[in-house]
Amino acid sequence: MTTTDTISLFLKDEAATIRLGEDLALALKAGDCLALSGDLGAGKSSLARAILRAIADDEGLEVPSPTFTLVQSYDLRIPVSHFDLYRLGDASELTELGFDEALQNGICLVEWPEMAASELPAQRIALTLAHEGSGRRATIEAAGQQARRIRRVFAIREFLDAAGYHEAKRRFLTGDASLRAYEAIYPDAAPRKILMDWRPHPEGLPVYDGKPYPKVAHLAQDAYPFVAIADALRERGFAAPEIYKVDYDQGILLIEDLGTQGVLDDAGRPIAERYRQSVACLAHLHSMPFPQDIPVSDTHTHHIPDFDRTAMKMEVQLVLDWHIAWKRGSAPSDAERKEYLAIWDALIDELAAAEKNLLLRDFHSPNIIWRPQEAGVGRVGLIDFQDAMIGPTAYDLASIVQDARVTIEPELFRQLMDVYLARRRAQGGFDEAGFMKAWAIMSAQRNCKLAGLWVRLLQRDGKPDYLRHMPRTLAYLNVALEHEALAPLRDWCARAGIGQSES
Repeated sequence: MTTTDTISLFLKDEAATIRLGEDLALALKAGDCLALSGDLGAGKSSLARAILRAIADDEGLEVPSPTFTLVQSYDLRIPVSHFDLYRLGDASELTELGFDEALQNGICLVEWPEMAASELPAQRIALTLAHEGSGRRATIEAAGQQARRIRRVFAIREFLDAAGYHEAKRRFLTGDASLRAYEAIYPDAAPRKILMDWRPHPEGLPVYDGKPYPKVAHLAQDAYPFVAIADALRERGFAAPEIYKVDYDQGILLIEDLGTQGVLDDAGRPIAERYRQSVACLAHLHSMPFPQDIPVSDTHTHHIPDFDRTAMKMEVQLVLDWHIAWKRGSAPSDAERKEYLAIWDALIDELAAAEKNLLLRDFHSPNIIWRPQEAGVGRVGLIDFQDAMIGPTAYDLASIVQDARVTIEPELFRQLMDVYLARRRAQGGFDEAGFMKAWAIMSAQRNCKLAGLWVRLLQRDGKPDYLRHMPRTLAYLNVALEHEALAPLRDWCARAGIGQSES
């Protein structure tokens, strides 16, 4: 039995009602039914209008009353259907209005839910508005994940209040592939800021070497690594976000907005000059020493983890666990697995002499902000570096010159490699041959991981869209396999049927 959570809020004026609607817009997900109850004039329509305009991110959005049409639908970031059941003749008519389909595909806002209470989902959010003095009292009843989501957006509002942004407007920005979500925060008469919502989550079941995946892969589990790496980067002149306020226990951060431009054009193709500047920034980064232990507070020091053998091997095993059976219809034999892992042990041994420094881990198009108003390395905004490790610097170069989500054509690839290598040669003391061997190994390691990951996202997580990256990933892998140091892996992939582009 799910326990209902009750939240009571006093709304002193119309602005407070609008702010509540904007906050609730961030909590609602597809499949949610928000039942709005209250007397005439209690503010139900005002609240619904605020929710719709916030989801649309359009304060001028026309929101006509559905009193006579009974339902008004909006094709927004999440589809929303606004129902007014005051004139509903019979509860059974709700089905004829397309309520079930609307709820399956999006959010339903329902005024006068009492008119069809028997037809509404039991798992709904009930919000009642009542006059109280010169303001209103909002009482919210919800359970399970719905209640937790609502509590979370209210906790973020309290965080912003404590930061001095009592009237700040909030808008959904993005949710990435991890457990983080982001909001755009618009304080009065101040530049836009970014709110990082990083909810604490359990680590999960053991998946490798008796440890859960985040532990083996060295994924950040709280905000300390993000703050530590951001501070270290800024201290060295790089464009990482300033941290304005952070609640480590709740996982809420208010950070600098580095901008909205990226390194791709409107058609999603790489902008060559921006990629060249990004690679130059990376070369500068690799020339600078970074400490492995970074003090974050009086009581916490972040130790940047090593990109160790265990993490590398767990990632390349995705080829064995997911890709091969998908490609050829049969799982790898024990002998194939043993040989493949032995090859990787030898390749990882080859990395012992490789140049090692801070690697950002996901230095590619989604995580680079282009800042044309700045100069030098300041033009390249860096984000999503909380999982940074100490390891072969060649890994980050492989990430950008073989961008997993964008095709880097051979000519641009050569340009980017030339820019990076020329910068490193000019710095002096650069072992180019050793670096290029490490680059081939790290490229192969990353692309073997991705070749398995795309299949796992399809088969385990029901996300087929990632499979479109497979031909590109295998083409990148073929480039890495050209290096003489990877001859054993090249031969193994040829026998296993890996490395040819699949449609």
